[in-house]
Amino acid sequence: MATVAAVIASTHHPFYYRASTSAGSGRPPFADEWVAKIEAFRQTLTRAEPDVLVMVGSDHFHQLWLDNMPQFLVGKAPFFDANWYNEEREFGLPRMRLAGEEELAAYLLREGLDAGFDLAFSNELRIDHSVTCPIITLRPQADLPVVPVYTNIFAPPMPRPERFVQLGRAIRQMVEAWPSDKRVAIIGTGHLSLELGGPRQFGPHGPDPEFDRKAVAWIANGDISGCLAEVTLDSLHAPGNATHGFMDFMLMMGAAGDGVKADYTDTLDLFHTMEAYFTWYPEASQ
Repeated sequence: MATVAAVIASTHHPFYYRASTSAGSGRPPFADEWVAKIEAFRQTLTRAEPDVLVMVGSDHFHQLWLDNMPQFLVGKAPFFDANWYNEEREFGLPRMRLAGEEELAAYLLREGLDAGFDLAFSNELRIDHSVTCPIITLRPQADLPVVPVYTNIFAPPMPRPERFVQLGRAIRQMVEAWPSDKRVAIIGTGHLSLELGGPRQFGPHGPDPEFDRKAVAWIANGDISGCLAEVTLDSLHAPGNATHGFMDFMLMMGAAGDGVKADYTDTLDLFHTMEAYFTWYPEASQ
């Protein structure tokens, strides 16, 4: 059976690539601290020695729109092109091509049906910065095959937070049951409080520091019950108009396990958002 070598949750700020590669007067004052945190975070994946990456993210209306919006989708192509033109233009993100792991993707789709998740799939998925930014930060050589899992955090009706937790648990169980000797890292990216286009978009930190404080504590301590007691589809509007991306963090809490504390936690207040990074090593608790 396959081994879950690591469960990793992080934010996916698309400005990191440009900030980290800039020089001279164009280099932001926070770039060095940000790079140092990312390099330390990267070592948590390197240490796990994965063979395959299951990447949980969300399409930012690049490919999935109101005429076709699956709640949960698995990419099962032999390769995935990225990024999109607006991401190249606005953030300087490079064009990428990532290899796919078709066997694991097919296994998740088949077993997902039997586990109560009618997962959609795509053989022609083009991925965006929710997947490529974690690759850039955690595995910049982009040399490992991936299975992208896209969630709907944008277009109502959305799944409720508890459904994200349930899917995280199911993905963990399915990966562990996959008849393979490969080591798999499950990596999911979302965000904490976030405002896009609203009056709280820009500031020294995220729009709701109190929500961010509680969210980091929930994730770091594996406090799924405490999180579910407070977080609902309606409540997520209050910390910022784009905070529903936090449900992807909740999915990763489900994958990490109830009450399982993160082996690595770090944060960074960064103009309009708080960056957050978490890693669990399931092998260490077995």
